Amino acid sequence: MIRMKRIGPVLFAVGLLGALAACTDAVPLDTRPQGEIDSDPFADHSKRPTIFGEGGLDLFGSGSGNNEGGALGVNSFLWRATLDTIRDMPLNSADPFGGVLIYDWFSAPEAPNERVKANVYILGRSLRADGIRVAVFRQVLGPDSVWRDAAVPQSVNIKIEDAILTKARQIRNQVIIQNNS
Repeated sequence: MIRMKRIGPVLFAVGLLGALAACTDAVPLDTRPQGEIDSDPFADHSKRPTIFGEGGLDLFGSGSGNNEGGALGVNSFLWRATLDTIRDMPLNSADPFGGVLIYDWFSAPEAPNERVKANVYILGRSLRADGIRVAVFRQVLGPDSVWRDAAVPQSVNIKIEDAILTKARQIRNQVIIQNNS
């Protein structure tokens, strides 16, 4: 009886997989008659429907003049500008649909007893000054070889936000120029 309790679910799973495999009516493309292949609206893979909608994933916008800049969950110009602006710090985590970039601790060679990290939050799909927030954290190595939190002036966060916004506008302008030429 104990063996049946263990074997029963396994047999059920094997039977279910076999039944699902038998349900498919897919025919490999190369075995269909030529006329049927020609009439397939999805023979051209670029016309297949995708989870990103018609036209697929457009990271840098279509040049239509809107400020959205692509099919990401957030403004792709701000996303790309953030990656370009904070390129020296190691990227720990990135969520392009939620708009969160988390950078890991970084120590500059000229200041080995100090390290910084940053979190960047892209808040929407529009290229606006209030569409991005940066949080910088700083630690200093104490005499006991323990990292201790240190203050970061608010002006540092604002300067990084301004640099990212400036770079995002430059990227947007380049895309518009390329699409118009």
